[in-house]
Amino acid sequence: MAKKSSVEKNNHRIKLVKQFAARRKKLKAIANDQALTLEEQFAARLKLAELPRNSSAVRIRNRCEVSGRPRAFTRKMKMSRIALRELGSKGLIPGLVKSSW
Repeated sequence: MAKKSSVEKNNHRIKLVKQFAARRKKLKAIANDQALTLEEQFAARLKLAELPRNSSAVRIRNRCEVSGRPRAFTRKMKMSRIALRELGSKGLIPGLVKSSW
């Protein structure tokens, strides 16, 4: 099990990303618009820099929903390999059969 503080920190980042998504998207569009003057683009970049750093989507870490483990994460199941194996062995994941030969 991962530290609760790490999981909560990541949940806080997810909340901030949702909160600032529209503002961030609008400012990025202005900053990357070549039709505008350099001053307008620069002003948009300054406003973008004033937003909280944790509101950037690249700061979100994919974590296992069962254990909170940050490594060996499968996107399809939203679990780490260890949790996937445990639940698969117990037969709790439909369609997943543990291989044996």
